[in-house]
Amino acid sequence: MRAITVRDRAAGVDGLSLTDLPSPHAAENDVIVRVHAAGFTRGELEWPGTWTDRAGRDRTPSVPGHEVAGVVAELGFGTTGLTVGQRVFGLTDWTRNGTLAEYVAVEARNLAPLPADVDHVVAAASPISGLTAWQGLFEHGRLRTGQTVLVHGAAGAVGSLAVQLAREIGAQVIGTGRAAHRATALDLGVHRFVDLDSEPLEAAGEVDVVFDVIGGDILDASAALVRAGGALVTIAAPPTVKPRDGRAVFFIVEPDRGQLASIADRLRDGRLTPIIGAVRPLSEAPTAFAGSPQTPGRTIIRVAED
Repeated sequence: MRAITVRDRAAGVDGLSLTDLPSPHAAENDVIVRVHAAGFTRGELEWPGTWTDRAGRDRTPSVPGHEVAGVVAELGFGTTGLTVGQRVFGLTDWTRNGTLAEYVAVEARNLAPLPADVDHVVAAASPISGLTAWQGLFEHGRLRTGQTVLVHGAAGAVGSLAVQLAREIGAQVIGTGRAAHRATALDLGVHRFVDLDSEPLEAAGEVDVVFDVIGGDILDASAALVRAGGALVTIAAPPTVKPRDGRAVFFIVEPDRGQLASIADRLRDGRLTPIIGAVRPLSEAPTAFAGSPQTPGRTIIRVAED
């Protein structure tokens, strides 16, 4: 099969290339997915799991990418809940070969059925961002109807989905970002936007939940905005400044079939829409990795036509 591989950590994105690899083997409880579309995170070449397996052993050449949408091609021994030919999407293991390939081996529990009327490209843009937003708001932030949430990076991949999910449950949403992101954030439904280039963060006022994807000084300053009993939730780094009377949570997104199914329902009926900036073929994935992180929307790799 064709796949994007990387062998040399020091080479970074320059070490990415389109190569031929043996097709993956379906281990127990695995599914082999014929990849139709794949998502990636530009920073993943810095992740330890890109270079080593769960035991810490070198596993290069590695295939990056951890978001997949495609069709089940094969079932491993003991696999239940999915069938050959079924459309699926999901989040793959951090320490196994990823989705920038024609086929990928995935634990079945990390996948959910994909409705026939949801495009593979849209689905591939949703697992990491959608699960991160869902878990940050509802599992860790415990956001409820009528509460107020401050979403940093409201026009970004994760923030945009967090805004939509928070609006759906009836929360008041304040978004932050740069001036160029204001229109996008308002179109997504934020009730108020704070321009971090020209306004103090304190302009947001007190909130029940802060959902942070930025880190640094913004994360530190956000702790003072959390109401008593509220939560400061971040995916950037463990908070060093915590709310006076609230919780501080750092988390790494985890696969969850039930949450993926809920995301799929929302993709199908238009309640949730990821921002997609470009769709590139597999051969252009190395160039896409090297693209500007300021480019609006996700870049998705189309591997096979529907």
